[in-house]
Amino acid sequence: MHPWNVLVVPGGTEIGLEICSALKGCKEVNLTSAGQAISSHAPYVFAQHYILPSVREPSWLQDLNRLVVELATDFIIPAHDDVVVALAGAADRIPAKVVTSPLETCLIARSKRRTYAVLRDLVPCPQVYLPENVPGFPIFCKPDSGQGSHGARLIRNATELTLVDSGEILLEYLPGDEFTVDCFSDRRRGLLFTGGRKRIRVRNGISVATASAERAEFEKYAQAISSALEFHGAWFFQVKEGAEGALKLLEVAPRIAGAMAFHRVQGVNFPLLSLYESAGVSIDLLLNEGLAIEMDRALINRYRHNLKFDTVYVDLDDTLLVRGSVNLTLVTFLYQCVNAGVKIILLTKHCGDLAACLSDHRLSGLFDEVIHIGAGQEKADFIQPAGAILIDDSFSERRAVRRDTGLRVFDLSMLEMLIDHTAPVSKSARRKPIA
Repeated sequence: MHPWNVLVVPGGTEIGLEICSALKGCKEVNLTSAGQAISSHAPYVFAQHYILPSVREPSWLQDLNRLVVELATDFIIPAHDDVVVALAGAADRIPAKVVTSPLETCLIARSKRRTYAVLRDLVPCPQVYLPENVPGFPIFCKPDSGQGSHGARLIRNATELTLVDSGEILLEYLPGDEFTVDCFSDRRRGLLFTGGRKRIRVRNGISVATASAERAEFEKYAQAISSALEFHGAWFFQVKEGAEGALKLLEVAPRIAGAMAFHRVQGVNFPLLSLYESAGVSIDLLLNEGLAIEMDRALINRYRHNLKFDTVYVDLDDTLLVRGSVNLTLVTFLYQCVNAGVKIILLTKHCGDLAACLSDHRLSGLFDEVIHIGAGQEKADFIQPAGAILIDDSFSERRAVRRDTGLRVFDLSMLEMLIDHTAPVSKSARRKPIA
């Protein structure tokens, strides 16, 4: 089977970044990304990223289809709630398969009011109030078609109530723990997976700390929801404990969730399974159960730069080997160089049996050249500076090389700039970026 060309739109959301993490190492997929001409993280993780207008712009479908044809796209995975609805609605006019659930499911899920109206008799839902019949405070207010926690807030008094607009929904306040239940459905076989996780810490609507959770209601609610709404592939719902401890439905979403990595690392790769489901490929799940996983997320630094090099000189002691162990970050970079055809030269003053040291740490075959120099010799004398960089823990060594050769020099704290996090693209799938 040839790899599928998969376009993620937009690639810079938390959803898009999780899709990238889930698919970038899969042999079945060539990944590209697109999104609006705004700052996003997508160009730092997708090797190919293209500019497209918002789905609210008149030309969005025309521009999307032009990109789809140019990239020979097989599948589009929407990575934002509004894009889910837009692509589901235009699926029959797009020359690629949209990986999502049917349009009616997407429309119902996009509105909290419609979601509760459809599901209220099947699963417990929060009470919905009109401004004139609020029984007391606090109550909860959020956009009817919002996502994450954007615009969500507590209403504590009558004055704050007057600021609620018609696009918002008033709900009973649920003070207890909150859970997300990740689900996967096959259009022929029905609900195949249900897995709960507790939302321990939330920032800007994103679950940044989550842990395993098991409640009998999770499977019961999932079956009830999927009996009323038709799902194709990945979806999830969120529930929260009321004052008496009962779980009540917050929302349903027919898409990938940013924190689905929690179940991905246990064996459920939701984006890949959704591609299989969309393509009609038979699906089996293989799960590593009982791991009591906790997941915590924080900011990560990724970089773009104009540094060009075709040779890397690297030191051994306290650089590639630190406290007797191989430096994993540096090894990642060196194998990145191997993949890119960059020459790697070990330049070391190691005292002792160098060959045995490299063999013991399984580094023997990594280098294009090994230069073993004496303690009194200068590294700059052994460096051909054209197109090269040096990685060395020693400030005095770096300073001398920089002074004598003009080389760019890096210590271990600077390595993260050199790591390329973009998803690999096969040569056959590479195309010139579209203006």
